[in-house]
Amino acid sequence: MYPVLFNIGSVLIPSYGAMAAVGVLLALFLAQRSARVAGISPAHVWNLSITALFAALVGSRLLLVIVNWRNVRSHPLWILSLAMIHHPLLASAGAFVGLIAAGLYARWQHLPLANTADTLAAPLALGLACEQFGALLAGSGFGKGTAVSWAVTYTNPLTYRWSGAPLGIPLHPVQGYAGILYLTLAILLLVWLPARRQAGDVAGVALMGSGIVIYITEFWRDWEGRGDLFHGVLDGPQAISIFLVIAGAVILRARTPWPIKAESPNEVDVPTEAQQ
Repeated sequence: MYPVLFNIGSVLIPSYGAMAAVGVLLALFLAQRSARVAGISPAHVWNLSITALFAALVGSRLLLVIVNWRNVRSHPLWILSLAMIHHPLLASAGAFVGLIAAGLYARWQHLPLANTADTLAAPLALGLACEQFGALLAGSGFGKGTAVSWAVTYTNPLTYRWSGAPLGIPLHPVQGYAGILYLTLAILLLVWLPARRQAGDVAGVALMGSGIVIYITEFWRDWEGRGDLFHGVLDGPQAISIFLVIAGAVILRARTPWPIKAESPNEVDVPTEAQQ
């Protein structure tokens, strides 16, 4: 495939980083729309998103430096790029730090947590879809060998150097599978947002849907470097996916404590079931 999208002189623009950047921009703009639907200030949602993104980048870059110190010394500009290397450990660390930063910002601004989570559910799924399509181009998170007619074969040496994907071997385009599923999930969440019964429902479905996507697609991914649990029954991302499904189910199970209401009088209230 195409690990390098294009060159600017001697500077390489990686496909994975470029697609991740596109995903971030699309997610930010979509969050502005979903904020209005959910009755939350778009400005607060924008600031929260930027804060979480910055924290996630710093957290993942620090882990990248720690784990790959020799490579980073040879390529220091990797730290400045939005994304060059795709690895579940980096992604998990960045997501965890970003989630903490988002929670602290929401508490500082007194934002309704459940309603804010609903607002960000579809944008996050859209961003993950773009990230997976970028991973497909770059060979990151590559799939297992296969003989299916839609298999992808990587030939660029940079694909192996950056992502470890084997060259000249037909592989499952599992990143494309995940990208399509995340895109479908984003559309479903966006359509359901104005029709939800209570705040938190969309976030619960997003957690469950993301967990299902991760669990299923891991069966077609190469398990090298992804952890091995219970003698190969599960890998690391699948264990996390089970936790996501359970967390989403718990949120959906909880009823009535989080009413849907606008953050300020300037926003349009979403009517609750009692108001209809």
